[in-house]
Amino acid sequence: MAAYFELLQNGIERLEKAKIKEAKLDAWYLFSECFQITRADYFLRQKEELMEKDDKAKKHWENCLVRREKREPLQYILGVQEFMGISFFVSPAVLIPRQDTEILVEKALSILKQKDYILDMCTGSGCILLSLMKLGKLLNGVGVDISEEALFIARKNADVLGLKPSFYQSNLFDKIKKGELFDMIISNPPYITEKEMGQLLPEVVEYEPRLALFGGKDGLDFYYKIAKTAKNFLTTKGSLLMEIGCGQAKAVSKILQENGYEEIEVIQDLARLDRVIVGKNGHK
Repeated sequence: MAAYFELLQNGIERLEKAKIKEAKLDAWYLFSECFQITRADYFLRQKEELMEKDDKAKKHWENCLVRREKREPLQYILGVQEFMGISFFVSPAVLIPRQDTEILVEKALSILKQKDYILDMCTGSGCILLSLMKLGKLLNGVGVDISEEALFIARKNADVLGLKPSFYQSNLFDKIKKGELFDMIISNPPYITEKEMGQLLPEVVEYEPRLALFGGKDGLDFYYKIAKTAKNFLTTKGSLLMEIGCGQAKAVSKILQENGYEEIEVIQDLARLDRVIVGKNGHK
């Protein structure tokens, strides 16, 4: 039987050969999960040979390596991703939560009051809504997604966190009751352009849901739809917050202005790229 060190090194080499950018890190995360071993334990035991009882873990390790070699995202293989310091379940039914989106949540937290009622449009894994409820200590929230498979993951995450939002399967606002008003509507909508879709990494374009990525030829389809309808479900001066692509601030600002939003603000990420847009409902 091989030693732990040999297995891990073999995994790293295989992922490097498959042109995985973070081969060493990805191999370690998979190895740690498969063999349920911490970094400290590994250094103590790296030269130990595996026992027969480790056969199941070794088969799991091999399966995980094959999946990653095929460029399946690490997060889908592990089934989890951290976001805002919280661990969320993920699957190929939902977009993998990204650090860029934390800018959206941080901005929302700076605006929210504890009694606010929020709607998360295109909720996916629920990471935005649930982070806001958990960190902002909110009692009420609604998450909407067109995909029932995505909502299954969102509900699972809510259960684990002990939160009780409402989730609706809906094509944008179709299933939201007329007259229901929110203090904040927040969204990370699909905004990848047709051109950008052809330039995405295999991990994204081949595995993440196209439904959560593609925003039409210019990436703006969902901004038009959300901006037009959201004002009818926002309190006066209620906030609309959306994540945007780094080159979309000007176009989305214009969309918000044309739909009567006021106090429009663009927030940049740590790389100084436009990442979030905020508008206040001026609709009476």
